[in-house]
Amino acid sequence: MKHPLRSGLAALAMLVGGTQSGMAEALMLPVPTVTIYPGDVITDSMIRERSFPESFRARSAVVEAPFALIGKVARRTLLPGEAIPSNAVDEAKIVTRGVATQVVFEENGLTITTMGTPLQSGSLGEQIRVRNTDTGRIILGVVQADGRVRIGN
Repeated sequence: MKHPLRSGLAALAMLVGGTQSGMAEALMLPVPTVTIYPGDVITDSMIRERSFPESFRARSAVVEAPFALIGKVARRTLLPGEAIPSNAVDEAKIVTRGVATQVVFEENGLTITTMGTPLQSGSLGEQIRVRNTDTGRIILGVVQADGRVRIGN
């Protein structure tokens, strides 16, 4: 004998499930229009938005807005038409490990400039370690937009 409460709950679940699928909207996500290889800088022409069903569930977190991709660098190959995982892109590196760069100290109108070798690559505003070419000492500095590393306050 069926329990009337269970039958009613099953019918309600089917009704609610049917209503939700009728109201489901497409999920718009940015996808590559061409194959993007590791190290490529992503431009506006490489991205378009594609409709995914509301039930779409990616294996990992994906980028949800095209503007969040422009100017970033691909960390791995991105295939056309597929959602882009958040961990598949990275900020563009302004300073490259091992490539000499200018190190600047500025305070109260005093400016001291020297050359240094970054011990790690860095993006804008990122703090990195740099070896002072003259003294050999390792210092911490912040990557600037022009490719220099600022130390001090």
